[in-house]
Amino acid sequence: MKIAVASEHRGFKAKDRILSLINELHHEGLDFGPSNEEMCDYPDYAAKAAGAVSRGEVDRAILIGGTGIGMNIVANKFSGVRAALCHDDLSAEISRHHNDANVLCMSADLLGEQFATRMIEVWLSTPFEGGRHARRNAKIAQIERTRREPDATP
Repeated sequence: MKIAVASEHRGFKAKDRILSLINELHHEGLDFGPSNEEMCDYPDYAAKAAGAVSRGEVDRAILIGGTGIGMNIVANKFSGVRAALCHDDLSAEISRHHNDANVLCMSADLLGEQFATRMIEVWLSTPFEGGRHARRNAKIAQIERTRREPDATP
């Protein structure tokens, strides 16, 4: 699986560890920036990675911010992206099982290294259940299509 990984300055160190973990798990981790710890604007990097998911250039993405909240907001602006802000391995598992999340957003400030590693391992290995969840995801996609027009109603 091809996985884009991006952060902002507060998640820079975690980004490098996550890229190594992805490769250890036999996936292809792609670094979407930044290239150093200098202060930067998270929307720039979240948009690069989420855009790659939206265009089908990568299978999934992992975004690391101070809290992950801003990264999550940006990622969900892209068509076809289902970004989930997760704080533990259960929320990561459910985001895949039920929501088929293709972008994992996480906090660099709130999660320890071992905790983050476990969450990523679970998120990468958990399949989408389909069934009633596929129906719900289809409804979300329909809302996404109709909301592109400012006055459209679902």
